Amino acid sequence: MSDPLVIGIDAGGTKTTAWIALERGAENSYPLGIGHAGPGNFRAVGVARATAAIQSAISLAFAAAGLPPQQVSALCIGAAGAGRTDEQQHLQQWAHAEGLANHIRITNDAETVLAAVNPNVVGITLISGTGSLAWGRDAEGNQHRTGGWGYLLGDEGSAYTIALTGLRAATKAADGRGPQTSLLPVFQKRLFVDSSNHLIAKLYAKSMTRDAISLLADCVFDCANSGDAVADRIINAAAGDLAVMVNTVAVKLNLESTIFPIALAGGVILNQHEFRRRVLA
Repeated sequence: MSDPLVIGIDAGGTKTTAWIALERGAENSYPLGIGHAGPGNFRAVGVARATAAIQSAISLAFAAAGLPPQQVSALCIGAAGAGRTDEQQHLQQWAHAEGLANHIRITNDAETVLAAVNPNVVGITLISGTGSLAWGRDAEGNQHRTGGWGYLLGDEGSAYTIALTGLRAATKAADGRGPQTSLLPVFQKRLFVDSSNHLIAKLYAKSMTRDAISLLADCVFDCANSGDAVADRIINAAAGDLAVMVNTVAVKLNLESTIFPIALAGGVILNQHEFRRRVLA
């Protein structure tokens, strides 16, 4: 193909997606091919596994486009876990060493989401998926972020935190230290255990990764939607945490008195419609 090609990468905590398209300005610049692979957050899964996922997604995108793998004109990787300069340098060096493109840009996954909503990249991105983050940029190019501290230090309003909070509420209910909740039997059913005593062995198994725990957030949403008061409070608190993140960024960038776009991303806020309504409210 004679027309220059570009590649866009979304490397997230759960999956990585690559798009191949013709360079902007060319006709038919819609994606020629799309490829999907595993998690690309190298802070969560390590550099080797993250870069392997990115490389796999690119190869699959070329295959979907019916093209041989080749160096392209430009490559942009928006990666979870790469919001800071030292983190971005790891991916920059790898991409250059692999000869993926003539021009390479590494940024956080929030900036690419906002760029899709507003080409001027002014506004705020809110991500609520496996992890969580709010990131914003004003018209002068000033940036600010809140959250994104990872599952040990933050990730409020994320699938992981919602699931973990729900599990803790369930174990308190099992002890009698907390109010009774349908979360306990729902978690037991999902984890295929017949009593609360077996939860420890199941949840502390090596197979129970951060991603596996994050998938249990659906149990909390299901219970909340069924009217469980404990689960509903967990969901309300998560929505409030995300709203505080956005508000903090808006205040820092003096956006709170203006109208600005909010770009939403992440499996939780995109797929849980009632939760999204609460966050926006």
